[in-house]
Amino acid sequence: MSQSQHPLLDLPPLTAERFAAIERRVAGVLRTEADVLITQGEALLPLEGAIRSAAHPGSTALNVITGPYGQTFGGWLRDCGATVVDIEVPFHTAASAELIAAALREHPETELVSLVHAEAATGNTNPVAEIGQVVREHGALLMLDAVASVAAEPLETDAWGVDLCVIGAQKAMGGPAGVSAVSVSERAWERIRANPRAPRRSYLSLLDWKDRWIDAGRTALPHAPAQLEMLALEASIGRIEETGGLSAAIARHRAAAAATRAGTLALHPADTPEPLRLRPYVTEARDAAPVATTLRVPDTLDARELVAAAVAGTGLPMVAGGGALAKEMIRLNHYGPDATLETVVRSLTGLSTALRAAGLTTDPDAATAAAEAAWSTVA
Repeated sequence: MSQSQHPLLDLPPLTAERFAAIERRVAGVLRTEADVLITQGEALLPLEGAIRSAAHPGSTALNVITGPYGQTFGGWLRDCGATVVDIEVPFHTAASAELIAAALREHPETELVSLVHAEAATGNTNPVAEIGQVVREHGALLMLDAVASVAAEPLETDAWGVDLCVIGAQKAMGGPAGVSAVSVSERAWERIRANPRAPRRSYLSLLDWKDRWIDAGRTALPHAPAQLEMLALEASIGRIEETGGLSAAIARHRAAAAATRAGTLALHPADTPEPLRLRPYVTEARDAAPVATTLRVPDTLDARELVAAAVAGTGLPMVAGGGALAKEMIRLNHYGPDATLETVVRSLTGLSTALRAAGLTTDPDAATAAAEAAWSTVA
């Protein structure tokens, strides 16, 4: 290689055939036979595109809010002129099929249900299989944000009746943040084509992709592809396949979540009053997302200060909560390459050190033992 050449800059052009092959591999991750479009941007791009393609003035949408992304969807839906029924669920729990069924009975005109599978920001996950059945029986479209769930927990797009399923590569897939994808069912295409307000000649347009790429036989790309992101997406899928496939990736994330929860519960002596304990934010383990664990800090502490002390010089994958939760919540990320027992133990140890510095009693050895036991049971 000459001095002027660079392995990231002097790559041969990405062909339409290669682009389509990567799409097919993404469809395998999504467990779908539907059309899959790879969109060149963070997942908010196809999420907004899907909503603006499906919603229109005079339509009614149920918007399930279990965290901040559900709140964002409601704004987009209203901007499209839809009548929006927000189903707000406490962030420390999950939605239920019964709740959605009751809302659909109360609003039989509903055409679209928007739902987040796993909310990394709040640490909860929703039972999509059961909700999807209810939505399909009603006849509405189901749009699912699966950015934080794909490769961390089961995602059965076709079997669950998901019509618009959006994923990003940057969490459990361990890929880049600048590329995402959406699957579109035939039912969804029919509704989108019938919507005169669906975006056209726009970066948000799914129909432009349908006409210029899918229906044209995927022989010529409608734009210059973001080559590095596409290759990184392909590599992330390859790594999943080479390390046991989706089932193994899901098992690692489940084990990391179980180990984190168990270690947190064992971090303080048994007689420590609850207000002085670090404790799971999501009350029930069944409602907790495998991709990240959220924790409520002791009442005497500020989550931002505790995180700053815990991560100082360590690079631990944890952050304080956002918005109104900034003072009271910590999020431990254990996804992608960080879905390991080592990461879990290092995070618990870092928190233990920070809590002790704040004057609270911890037992890091007990936390480590509990985390290791939970990992071995689940993994």
